[in-house]
Amino acid sequence: MIKKAVCILSGGMDSALAAYKAKVEGYEIIALHFDYGQRTQNREKEAFYDLCNALDVKAKYCLDLAFLGQIGGSALTDTNIEVPTSGVEDGTVPITYVPFRNGIFLSIAASIAEKEDAEALYIGVVEEDSSGYPDCREEYMLATEKAINLGTKD
Repeated sequence: MIKKAVCILSGGMDSALAAYKAKVEGYEIIALHFDYGQRTQNREKEAFYDLCNALDVKAKYCLDLAFLGQIGGSALTDTNIEVPTSGVEDGTVPITYVPFRNGIFLSIAASIAEKEDAEALYIGVVEEDSSGYPDCREEYMLATEKAINLGTKD
């Protein structure tokens, strides 16, 4: 039986590394990309398809989550908010944080994994690199993993 994993692929380094790790670990990759009105949307999508080709991905999902831009509150989705070019202060959530983005992404990925009979989810987040993003913390990821396992069929 083929092992399958849903890999959330933004097109950036972290998600690319996660997808390559899944491939090395023997998973057939089901690639998942989200368009949510982010400023880098076109370039991210191009990188997503390049990664899918490089990883020989057969199943691809590219989903529109425009509602994240409608919610707003982030410099990544709201052109009225300037993207900062300086560092982030310790202990603060930066203006580039998209509210609960990874939680939404992981919920959708879990749904696709259940439909596709995948046994694993991969997402490229790095706590040390999160600069205050609460949905990149290890504690959050472990709690989300537990919730997904409780809320899906075996």
